[in-house]
Amino acid sequence: MGREVFGGASTTTTTQANKVVVVSRRVIPLLLLAVVVFLAPRLSSKLPAGLLLLKEKLGRLSPAAVAVACWATAAAAWAYAVSRPRPVYLVDLSGYVAGAPHEASRAKTIAHFGRCGRFCDESMAFQKRMLERSGLGERTHFPASLICVPVDMCLRTAREESHAVIFGVVDDLLRRAPGVAPRDVGVLIFNSSLLSPTPSFTSLISNRYGMRHDVVSHNLSGMGCSAGIIAIDLAKRLLQVHRDTYALVVSTENITLNAYMGNNRPMLVTNTLFRVGGAAILLSNRRADRRRAKYQLIHTVRTHRGAHDQSFGCVTQEEDDAGCVGVSLSKELMVVAGEALRTNITTLGPLVLPMSEQLRFLATVVLNRVFRANVRAYLPDFKLAFDHFCIHAGGRGVLDELERSLKLSTWHMEPSRMTLCRFGNTSSSSLWYELAYCEAKGRIRKGDRVWQIAFGSGFKCNSAVWKALRTVDGGEEGNPWTPEIDVLPIHVPKVSPIDETTYTFPDGATYKVSSLG
Repeated sequence: MGREVFGGASTTTTTQANKVVVVSRRVIPLLLLAVVVFLAPRLSSKLPAGLLLLKEKLGRLSPAAVAVACWATAAAAWAYAVSRPRPVYLVDLSGYVAGAPHEASRAKTIAHFGRCGRFCDESMAFQKRMLERSGLGERTHFPASLICVPVDMCLRTAREESHAVIFGVVDDLLRRAPGVAPRDVGVLIFNSSLLSPTPSFTSLISNRYGMRHDVVSHNLSGMGCSAGIIAIDLAKRLLQVHRDTYALVVSTENITLNAYMGNNRPMLVTNTLFRVGGAAILLSNRRADRRRAKYQLIHTVRTHRGAHDQSFGCVTQEEDDAGCVGVSLSKELMVVAGEALRTNITTLGPLVLPMSEQLRFLATVVLNRVFRANVRAYLPDFKLAFDHFCIHAGGRGVLDELERSLKLSTWHMEPSRMTLCRFGNTSSSSLWYELAYCEAKGRIRKGDRVWQIAFGSGFKCNSAVWKALRTVDGGEEGNPWTPEIDVLPIHVPKVSPIDETTYTFPDGATYKVSSLG
């Protein structure tokens, strides 16, 4: 993670010109204020009596004192203007949809895992049972490396997978944001938890799109499924420092090198959940972009419970006894996630909840801590604060628990459940598929508030709150859901048996899925 430098003399000239523009924007208001101060005494004949009296009192002061007071006022006004938080707008976003050859039905997934010959019968039966209870549908996407015969898991194919996703979403995003060129981007942030090659992916993006030499770039890795909001929060902080610029955030995860080819049951779960996906988001702090932006970022709240051993170790990348690398999920994951969620919403609540909800929560705290009443803590109704909920589609169990805990309706959970069904767990990018689903359904109205919440290894729980600046057209071109939104939602049963009993490979070989029990 760091600042990377590219480019040549032409971009240096551009940077110098930008600095001149920034300085002029700061100096001109001060000059205008000085002109007003100079002309004000000459307009005394038109001032009301009260202002004339004030003028007489000021006239008794020495010219030096008046000048100092005027410049002090101007300096204070300037300091206030430059120190207040700059708005952060979401101009547009793009979600990746792999082609039809990458679609992996559940039977196809099991068949390829079975044919590779690396799993015992018990592991194959376990993965089949997990798939039937996962909430995933028949059109999620696998990289070509995992649905070829034999599987081809290497750095080359891993890069091919990531390149396809990154270039796909960035190309589409730039097409959807006319007037914004790659060289207009001043902040570049990329996150992928499990693949971090050299040169970095931010270098790859800068090279591909010819970004300027002073682009501030950060390559985030190892931060789990909540890294997308971490990237947004980092972009927000950088946009407070760098004026009048754009931030490009790219979120994805690599599947090729992180499929687990062993027989340790806690490490097999990820094979049944994680699928190919990615998103690109264009942010801006230019006030002129407010008119065309979709959303304004209102809050980000980050919770990191890495100081607790149980939280730190509940999601880990490790080797099994046979030397196979994978991600292990501990049995304490749901407990750890619940603790992280409580910590996060305790911080977020006072920022977004109406006073009535805050008072109810405070009352239960006082009863328990002061009067030892042993009253169950009041869980605020977050539906009073938000219109839409984008909850990380990590798995059916996580979604079920949050639906129960936050007392959300089926309608509120629909974007997350449909994302899990259609695209699987795409890690940090799942939140953007969910927001795109809300848009495609025509749900986003001007003034609506959206809560994005994600969980990740470490253990982290992060939130972002957005306010819609305009009503978003449900039929917008390029939305990843547009081709099929009219047939959604569909019912996803808690247990969905794999109907396909035998899968036939392109070479004519067959695999009997039903034999796994």
